[in-house]
Amino acid sequence: MIGEKVIIAGFGGQGVMLMGQLLSYTATANELNTLWFPSYGPETRGGTANCSITISETSVNSPVISTPDSIIIMNLPSLDKFQPKLKKGGHLFLNTSLVKDVVLREDVNVHEVAANDIAFKLGNLKVANMVMLGAYLEVTKLFETEEVLSVLKKKFTGSKAGLIEVNRLALEEGRKAVL
Repeated sequence: MIGEKVIIAGFGGQGVMLMGQLLSYTATANELNTLWFPSYGPETRGGTANCSITISETSVNSPVISTPDSIIIMNLPSLDKFQPKLKKGGHLFLNTSLVKDVVLREDVNVHEVAANDIAFKLGNLKVANMVMLGAYLEVTKLFETEEVLSVLKKKFTGSKAGLIEVNRLALEEGRKAVL
């Protein structure tokens, strides 16, 4: 039975909301129940941003996630805020390009991904979010890359359509990073 509660967190401008939307829209495309709940800091860019996504075969009754199954962490302030909430045995996806030399819980599964470094090698730092999403998808097996890309193609139209390929590469590199 599918049931996943995930929190994605980082600075504004890191694509945190896009990751959450893609998960939620892909769940909807797969006829699953889902809820995406964004939360922004007062700043437009550079402030804090996080979102909660619940995906389930059964009804989703609340946007509040007190104990997530997984967290995707893009920066240190987000690690400090959300690591204590992660359920025992849960999955912590950590962007080690920006978060280094930290104390991590020993009762969770830690997946270290140098997302910014990988994105830089792909020629576009803005796809670090897709690198992290690819790692998440590989570990959780929630959706296939093509399912997420199908949703992304609907979202990225016009001038953004040219970004589909680098996002596909980023998702694939993220998957490889946790193998």
